[in-house]
Amino acid sequence: MKKAIYIIVAAGILFKLGGFNNPFADDPEFVASYGDSVVLYATSWCGYCKKTREILEKNNIEYIEYDIEHSAVGKNEYNKLNGRGVPLMLIAGEVVRGYDPKSILRLAK
Repeated sequence: MKKAIYIIVAAGILFKLGGFNNPFADDPEFVASYGDSVVLYATSWCGYCKKTREILEKNNIEYIEYDIEHSAVGKNEYNKLNGRGVPLMLIAGEVVRGYDPKSILRLAK
C-alpha cells in the first residue's frame, strides 16, 4: 500500500513540474481546429523563442505566431494548451513544450 502511495505522489510531482506531459490537459477540439498548421506561442524577450523562430525560418516552415503577452487570443489559446512556459507550439495536432528542435523538425516536415 505504501509503495502505491509513493508512486502516485511521485507521478503527481512529475506532472506538476512538467516531468511528463498530461495527455488530458489539452483541449482536443481546439487542437483539431488548427489541422496541420504550425502555431508558436511565445514572448518577445524569450531566447528559446528566438531560437525556435530561427529553426522555423531556416527550414522554410510557415507558422502563425502569438505573443502571449500582447495577444488576448494567443493567451487564451496558450491557456487551453495548459501552457506553463514558452515557447509552446502546436504542430499538426501535437503540442511541443519548450525548445525542442528534433520534435519541431520531425512534426513540421
